[in-house]
Amino acid sequence: MKKADVQFYGTGRRKSSIARVYVTPGKGKILVNGRDVDEYMPYATLVMDLKQPLTISGTEGKYDVRAEVRGGGFTGQAGAIRLGIARALLEAGVDRSTLKGAGLVTRDARVKERKKYGLKAARRAPQFSKR
Repeated sequence: MKKADVQFYGTGRRKSSIARVYVTPGKGKILVNGRDVDEYMPYATLVMDLKQPLTISGTEGKYDVRAEVRGGGFTGQAGAIRLGIARALLEAGVDRSTLKGAGLVTRDARVKERKKYGLKAARRAPQFSKR
């Protein structure tokens, strides 16, 4: 088995997004749904956020990342891919304490709160009128 045949897998979830991430030894190319990450993500800050596990672990130019992501918006998708990359890097043998210290191993469980009856949103009440 060649080094190119080796691939590491990680699943990431955030809000309503689910990402399947495959990390293979390579030159640092990142593909999201078959497109380059800079072409797919509309904001550079999201791309920076997505690359965080690679940057912190010092493996930015060493692995190629291929992500298939569904559901949610760009922020949720970027967060899901980030968690997927972190989990795949752990499988690849990257030191857990560096990623854990940066908070990249924990899933962000915050999701949108449901709307309640009698209110305009989850907590927003209708405007009060005395008369």
